[in-house]
Amino acid sequence: MLEKYEKRFELYIRSEMVQDPAHDIDHVRRVVKTAKELCDKEGAKLEVVLPAAYLHDCFTFPKNHPKRASSSIVAAEKAEAFLISIDYPKDHLAEIKHAIVAHSFSLGVKPDTIEAQIVQDADRLDALGAIGISRCIQVSAGFGSSLYHSEDPYAESRALDDKAYALDHFQVKLFKIAEQMNTASARQEAEKRVRFMELYMDQLGSEIHLKR
Repeated sequence: MLEKYEKRFELYIRSEMVQDPAHDIDHVRRVVKTAKELCDKEGAKLEVVLPAAYLHDCFTFPKNHPKRASSSIVAAEKAEAFLISIDYPKDHLAEIKHAIVAHSFSLGVKPDTIEAQIVQDADRLDALGAIGISRCIQVSAGFGSSLYHSEDPYAESRALDDKAYALDHFQVKLFKIAEQMNTASARQEAEKRVRFMELYMDQLGSEIHLKR
């Protein structure tokens, strides 16, 4: 059943999402791939997880917009209208909407179903590991941030400032995301990705002749 819808999901998200260095079609594809894997491991309903994973970023308010945190609410409404327009089974719509709303970090909505937990976990896993490091640096460069504080890269004697230094974002947000995974499968993957990020920090320290 899902095969006939999947291409339509991707065509729609490609046409609707506002792409930036951290949120592009490749991000969506990675989230979908991870969500499928988590869905299989956790025994969840793919009929809910798949469309939610594809459509979770179909709307985003611009950066610094006062309603930025509520982007996922608007995205859920748009996704529902689209799914109705392609005759997607209506008995899944409420759960899909909830999964899209709850994926947002800034909105702070608790995912109440295993499907919503999986979509949230899949989206947040994409902020960790090699991809997470790359996305962090891309976004930070867009803000005009430096890679690290030249005198105190690990913020041992200063306050963290992830607007000024990309490396600070690991501690300000990304490592905390890893601790907040919902499913056992995602927690295991998050731990692996965090270990890689810690190795990156150690290697960076050795190259700039500063040890953690």
